[in-house]
Amino acid sequence: MEQEETWLLEEKYDGIKSDAFFEDLKRLHAGEPLAYILGNIPFLDCTIYLDSKPLIPRPETEFWTKKTIQTIADSGSEAPSVLDLCAGSGAIGIAIAKALPSAKVSFVEVDPVHIPTINKNIDENLSLSQKDSCTVLCGDLFDVFANNKTTFDFILTNPPYIDKVQNTVEQSVTDHEPDLALFGGEYGLAIINRIITTAKNYLHQNGELWIEHEPFQSGAIVELGTNMGFDVHTQVDQYHIERWSILVLK
Repeated sequence: MEQEETWLLEEKYDGIKSDAFFEDLKRLHAGEPLAYILGNIPFLDCTIYLDSKPLIPRPETEFWTKKTIQTIADSGSEAPSVLDLCAGSGAIGIAIAKALPSAKVSFVEVDPVHIPTINKNIDENLSLSQKDSCTVLCGDLFDVFANNKTTFDFILTNPPYIDKVQNTVEQSVTDHEPDLALFGGEYGLAIINRIITTAKNYLHQNGELWIEHEPFQSGAIVELGTNMGFDVHTQVDQYHIERWSILVLK
């Protein structure tokens, strides 16, 4: 807590202990995440604003997003098409768009309250030409594409994947961050299963689906992904924990 108090004082108040600082200190001591109090969080080379209090981007997500950027860059595509599914703040897609100016990035978020936040993060982090290559949509997973044949080279998603029974997240997370972005039904797999069973309809041949998940979900993802025609490769994060899987459409 002492470190977070220091960050709050320096980052938001330039080291000056004002009345507003002490009010924010109360919020911090009550368990509210520091990122919400600061109003933003760094994510790769971006500043991600959290005005609508979407899921706070984590270092693990930042880690695999950086891997994705390198993979897309190495793919040789002149104008790769990328979907940030369950976008939340838009951090993943915005980092892609900033690092790869030729990419065409779409964002899909089910909760309309977060759409202005995604648009703000686009405006604050991207150049005019990069903004023109972004599309923000509100809807439930792939439903927004039901009336067209939109397909992508890469679908990237940090979906709700927490199992309420196991509840592997800290109390401050469940108290303050949105349930809709956290909990994924039985075994945390309900949304993941829907994504895997539908994604092949929205991927180019040899397209890739990157999914963040819990370590205990790896086996189920491999099984379902394989049954749906993907080659599945489970990956470990910077803490050597199985954290995401890459599903390549055969």
